[in-house]
Amino acid sequence: MGDSQGNGKRKDYKTWNTEESNVLLQLMVEGAKLGFRDINGVISKQTVEAKLLPKLKEKLGYEITFSHYQSRVKWFKKQYTNYSQLMRHSSGFGWDPITKRFTADDEVWADYLKSHPTHGHFRSETFPDYEDLKIAVGNGTATGMGSIRK
Repeated sequence: MGDSQGNGKRKDYKTWNTEESNVLLQLMVEGAKLGFRDINGVISKQTVEAKLLPKLKEKLGYEITFSHYQSRVKWFKKQYTNYSQLMRHSSGFGWDPITKRFTADDEVWADYLKSHPTHGHFRSETFPDYEDLKIAVGNGTATGMGSIRK
């Protein structure tokens, strides 16, 4: 956890590493499959504190606060929003669950990148968490098929 020793960061600031993010995302997917979300598709603070954070502590070996959880969920939502914008941009985009990549013809990519020039990496990178994010924060259906990476 960071502190505010003149660096401009809040005292409760936390930088999430990849392992922590992956563990939290897996727990959120499990929670969705177990029906932890309310009618609005959100996992309540009470449920997070009672069911997710204790499991997160068990898996990581240290405590993560609810505010840290909220911060990472906000980041997950931002990532998923970017992916969703891509998929909604044109009917020419698709998803390959085998390669974990977004697919489209060259013309579709060119059109998309005109309006989203910072998203060039979407064309070449893999996104192994896309399906999990769809379940955890995109309110996708939790089917259990390929939703948790081992």
